[in-house]
Parts: sequence; C-alpha cells; structure tokens
Amino acid sequence: MSKETNKPRAVVLVSGGLDSATVLAIAKSEGYDCFALSFDYGQRSISELEAAERVTDLIGVVEHKTVHLGLGEIGGSALTEDCIDVPTGGVQADTIPVTYVPARNTVFLSLALGWAEVLGAQDIFIGVNAVDYSGYPDCRPEFIEQFEKLAAVATKAGVEGNPWHIHTPLIKLSKAEIISRGMGLGVDFAQTISCYDADIKGRACGVCDSCRLRAEGFSAAGISDPTVYI
Repeated sequence: MSKETNKPRAVVLVSGGLDSATVLAIAKSEGYDCFALSFDYGQRSISELEAAERVTDLIGVVEHKTVHLGLGEIGGSALTEDCIDVPTGGVQADTIPVTYVPARNTVFLSLALGWAEVLGAQDIFIGVNAVDYSGYPDCRPEFIEQFEKLAAVATKAGVEGNPWHIHTPLIKLSKAEIISRGMGLGVDFAQTISCYDADIKGRACGVCDSCRLRAEGFSAAGISDPTVYI
C-alpha cells in the first residue's frame, strides 16, 4: 500500500483483469491517491481476486478494500451459476451473452459512490469498454452518463453541488490499444487474469469469450501474451 498524500482522491474499481489494471495505472499517472475497490460477488473463481491483490500491491494504492456481495444468490449468469455453461463460441454481435451478471456494474458503482463519499473523493474510475465489451449493456457510454446524473441527485455531496466524475478512460479503446496503453504505464499483465472460468491454480481456460478477446488483443498489439493457460 502507498502512503496518502495531498493529491485528490479517487476510487478505482479493480477486478484483477487487464482492463482494470490499466485503469488503475492511468488514475495513478493522472495524480490521484487511489483507493482500490474489488468485489467478491459469488463469481466462479477467486483467481481474479488474487490477481487484484497482486495488481494493487504492484501499482500501489492507499487502500484496497474487497466487498462481499451475494449476487450469486440472485443468479441469472454463467459467472455466478455452475448450472449455466460459460460460452466458448466467441462473441456474438448484437447479443447479450449469458456471462452478463444482472445489474452488476450498477451495484459496483453504487458501492464505489458510497465509499467515495465517505472518503471525500469526487472521482471514480472504472474499466468499462464499449468496443470489446461482449455486448454488456452496463459498459456503454449511455449507462455511465445516466449513472453520473443519478449520483448528482442521490448523494449528500451531489445535492450540495459537488459534481461527481465517473472516469472511463478505456471506453472507446480496442483491446490492443488498452494493452499498449498499459504497457506504456508499466503494467505487468502477467499478474492479471481475464478468464471467466480459470482453474484453482489461476490458469486461464483459453476458450471463453474473455480469453479470446485478451489473446486477440495481445496479438493485434504485437505483444507476447503472458497468460498461463490450462
């Protein structure tokens, strides 16, 4: 963990994947004291939470908090229900895949908003992406714009006239561009994992949609993929 300074504070959502690791590096490079927030929401593997610990330790944050949620109790997603198979056929255009977790980013951003208000921070960073986004509705610019409006009327800070800023620095970038940006900031992508169905040792399956997007991104960027596959 890093020591807190007089820099502005920001809450950064960190999942353990390459996108959130890059976002954390961006936030830090822009001069923020970073408070990392991860979620144990009932996902299939804890490998991503272990990766989040590695990433925050390496990049450096003031505090890293992991919040435990029961989204698995609601179900409705291949990421939280073992009875729903993780798709391996590749991303289908104009289709919301079964890996969509109902209202996940709405819940995540709401909790990030609460912690930010406690910290006196007005900035939240999240690694949503509308290019290689697998069809998720809560990764679109429209969702982020509406959440900012909600934050303005749903919080004490907002109604007192303190504006909220939801930063989405990756939202218009391809996976290759994200990887190149992260490399430029010194992100060690070997410490991240993007797999929807990693094994107990943290090895990626290599065939799920997320693994495919990651591998294609490294190939397009002309960078060797450090991922350990099963």
